[in-house]
Amino acid sequence: MASFFRRKPPADRKDTATSRGYSIEELAAAFPGAPAEAAPPQASEAPPAPAPQADVPVASESPATPAPELQPAPAAAAPTPAPEAAAPAAPAAPPPVPTPEPPPLPVPSAPAPPPAAEPLAPTAPPPAPEGRSGWRERLRGSAFARSLGGLFSRNPRLDDDLLDEIETALLMADVGVAATTSLVDSMRRRMKAREFADAHALLAALRGELVALLRPVAQPLAIDAAARPFVILTVGVNGVGKTTTIGKLARRYRDEGRSMMLAAGDTFRAAAVAQLQAWGERNGVAVIAQGQDADPASVAFDALQAARARGTEVLIADTAGRLHTQQGLMAELGKIRRVLGKIDPDAPHEVLMVVDGTTGQNAISQLRQFHAAVRVTGLVVTKLDGTAKGGVVFALAREFGIPIRYAGIGERPEDLRVFDAEAFVDALLPESLGP
Repeated sequence: MASFFRRKPPADRKDTATSRGYSIEELAAAFPGAPAEAAPPQASEAPPAPAPQADVPVASESPATPAPELQPAPAAAAPTPAPEAAAPAAPAAPPPVPTPEPPPLPVPSAPAPPPAAEPLAPTAPPPAPEGRSGWRERLRGSAFARSLGGLFSRNPRLDDDLLDEIETALLMADVGVAATTSLVDSMRRRMKAREFADAHALLAALRGELVALLRPVAQPLAIDAAARPFVILTVGVNGVGKTTTIGKLARRYRDEGRSMMLAAGDTFRAAAVAQLQAWGERNGVAVIAQGQDADPASVAFDALQAARARGTEVLIADTAGRLHTQQGLMAELGKIRRVLGKIDPDAPHEVLMVVDGTTGQNAISQLRQFHAAVRVTGLVVTKLDGTAKGGVVFALAREFGIPIRYAGIGERPEDLRVFDAEAFVDALLPESLGP
């Protein structure tokens, strides 16, 4: 391309008057690779000023003076053509823009059910009916009542086999070997003496023997009005219901019009103090407490001082449950009794041991150890409702002769009943023979 503009005009050319521009065909032949958009304007348009003068020779008739070489004007220079093999690059396509998914259409849901009524808080069952009917209603599920009821429901014959079955039923009901042997031997002698006409007479005789065994120990607790306060110390193994029994006793004495105070001496079991305080709030009774892990003897000492200062009639002191085989803990009970005696030589006036009715013959060894430590003066037998065997009451009565003050036959405060020997025995035995 550059050689085309640099070539010299022939020396014999004399027409210098005028010069003409290059046609499109000539430019196309000179720039075969130029793109179409870089083509010069059409012939009808005026060419750029510097371009036609590039090939115009200088007007001179002297052949010795050559015309100076003319460089093309920068404005007239065409852009550098791209190589023939390379095609014009297409503009890069923009990256695809992700199309947002349309939101899902709401699915029609079933109408929400109306809000259910708020469940009522669980409440304790109603108290047992008054009188002997309440005892029978609560004790009919015991093993003692079921075994003897099934024995006499078939109207058995009066013979030695019937006595053997009675003996087995008594032993299975935790009456104990000694008490059972004494009862069966007595009825066997009377049967041989022909004192029983039939099985009905034998059932009446069995009832009389059982009532006679329990009548000496059926002694209600009498509050001495001269002792102010009358101090009751409750003891027992773990889980027999001491704290609950104290709450029920507080309700009973408050209903009798007595001024009450409780001492939260069970400082070992978690939440025992809070449990006794809840019973106190429920019954409107003051509770003396020092918190968790306090010295129980110190709690009892403070409670007795406070009760004497306020003129309280009855003070009930709680203690932590302990196994009768742990001598160190049993000695702690003796310490509590001695500390109370420093303020009042007669205190405690009553030592109530709470016995679980479902314990069985183990209750005998428990009572023996507690009696040696703190001289137990009264018993409370709990949890007789339900599946308790109940025969341990006869074993305790025969072995120790300690008064049985109360019996628990339900969860309500009213279900802590004064022990009634006849009502208890009638609840365990069938009312009559036959189904």
